Amino acid sequence: MSDSDEARRRRRPRVRVAATAAALALVAPMAACAGGADSGTPTINLYYPPEQNLQQVVDECNTQADGRYRIVYRVLPREADEQRVQMVRRLAAEDTGMDVLGLDVTWTQEFASANWILEWTGRDRAEVEDGTLDGPLETARYQNKLYGAPKNTNVQLLWYRKDLVPEPPTSWDEMISMAQRLKEQGQPYQVLTMGAQYEGLVVLYNTLAASAGGNILNTDGTEAVMDDGTVRALEVLRNFATSGVTSPSFSNATEDPVRLDFQAGNGAFQVNWPFVYPAMQEANPELAEQVGWARVPGVDAGTPGRVTIGGVNLAVSAHSEHPQESFEAARCLRSAEHQKFSAINDGVPPTIERVYDDPEMDEAYPMKETILEQLRDPAVRPLTPAYQSISTVTSALLSPPSAIDPQATADELRKAIADALESKGVLP
Repeated sequence: MSDSDEARRRRRPRVRVAATAAALALVAPMAACAGGADSGTPTINLYYPPEQNLQQVVDECNTQADGRYRIVYRVLPREADEQRVQMVRRLAAEDTGMDVLGLDVTWTQEFASANWILEWTGRDRAEVEDGTLDGPLETARYQNKLYGAPKNTNVQLLWYRKDLVPEPPTSWDEMISMAQRLKEQGQPYQVLTMGAQYEGLVVLYNTLAASAGGNILNTDGTEAVMDDGTVRALEVLRNFATSGVTSPSFSNATEDPVRLDFQAGNGAFQVNWPFVYPAMQEANPELAEQVGWARVPGVDAGTPGRVTIGGVNLAVSAHSEHPQESFEAARCLRSAEHQKFSAINDGVPPTIERVYDDPEMDEAYPMKETILEQLRDPAVRPLTPAYQSISTVTSALLSPPSAIDPQATADELRKAIADALESKGVLP
């Protein structure tokens, strides 16, 4: 973001910001026209979110396939909830027309537990695991088996005004104090981030909980824990919301309005995804020169924050009539070469670590070292088939953040999450 990232599908960082609605609209007809593969050549239907230049990757993979199969890009809706609904309904109906699926990182366990996607094994698994960052790989596993191939990831950064603060804060308390001093001086001071009742608020809380060493679920994702670290995270979130340094719209804020608010010069700090960087360069280049980036602050001074990752995993449908070709197609789509292309042209951060070393990445990702630091020790959202239900109840109980009563809210969350874990239904 995703997402997600991310609403739910977080807008991904775009190096080429001129991605217009008209350009995206061209992708769907292009994919539809590609549907008629030559007789005898298997068609591999790729169901994936809108990505402006993904068709070029598909074309290159088709060339490499040399007639053994042909990938057709079927563009999913932009909103993540709509993507999931479409795929869930068709997979539950055992639709054989879906082959390779682009899953939000929070869906892999749900789809695997429902037996809708196939396990990656043997050479396919070995190739996916070779050089892929541990955090994205963790999102692709279920019950110690690999069910997804991480194609891209995403991670938020702290964006700060270098003309207002000499060094970035390393803890949330320090950031709040800096903002309060700026407010007293009549300077731009707000700390802008997402606080609306949706996945963005869950991502923020998950980051704080992981940074405090907290655990929402037990190790195998079967029980609600909500330990001392998660209570501490609730305290930090409540304190932030009531500190007087948030925007008036914090409890309704989502990614793009936060970007626009900071871009307009209304904030000293912003916690948001890397898409804000190229957007700011285009919309307000003078301000962009004054903006630096750093790791998202930790909960305790001296302990770096652990930041929630997003992204997309490629999975193969259990109902595909061409599983072998589908695995091969997925491997091609997320190869190092194609991850670099997508990173530079569509702003989706790679999951294969060595891609970041490529000199061509320097211009597109000047913040790549900071991104990598966070990706090497990330926060992963609870890995459970019931994540969708957990996210829904968590965002409801955290909203508005100013009303949080840390211990009481933790107790409510523990009970609500336990109930969500008992839900067996995965259909929307």
